Amino acid sequence: MSSRIEQIIEEIEEYIDRDCKYQPLSTTKIIVNKEHLDELLRELRMKTPDEIKRYQKIIANRDAILADAQAKADALIEEAQMQTNELVSEHEIMQQAYAQANEIVTQATAQAQEIVDNATADANAIRIGAIQYTDDLMANAESIIGHTLDSYTTKYDGLINSLQECYDVVRNNRAELSIPQEDAGGYDQGGGME
Repeated sequence: MSSRIEQIIEEIEEYIDRDCKYQPLSTTKIIVNKEHLDELLRELRMKTPDEIKRYQKIIANRDAILADAQAKADALIEEAQMQTNELVSEHEIMQQAYAQANEIVTQATAQAQEIVDNATADANAIRIGAIQYTDDLMANAESIIGHTLDSYTTKYDGLINSLQECYDVVRNNRAELSIPQEDAGGYDQGGGME
């Protein structure tokens, strides 16, 4: 949007180009209507202070606007720097937290492995002790059973020999007692002759 001063200047230029004629025998000098030109110049003079004041206000406002924009920009930059610092700080805190968490997990894993290793060693020791104890009990039982077997085998052999001897004696005695059988005319059941 052009100002009134610019419009007046354009009107003067149009007036000169369109309405004014060159002086005879000249290509640079023109004949003007003094009243019309004075009217345009007077309006130009009247508008100039108002336009200058308006431009001064715009310039002053522009300076204020620029100062305000600069202040807002500075505030935004400062806020961005603060947020950046906070983010960096949070990032460092997160990295420290991750490092601590990893260290805790590593320690916990090592402790858990140590507990498992100790439990495995204890279980193996208990198993070996149980096997040894069972082996000792079985060796003792084997010894007792072996002695008992040896003892009873000897006694059994003695009993068998003794029984065999008794059997042989009874058999021999019975063989000696053998009653000859008589043919017809033998004894009656009562022991007498028929």
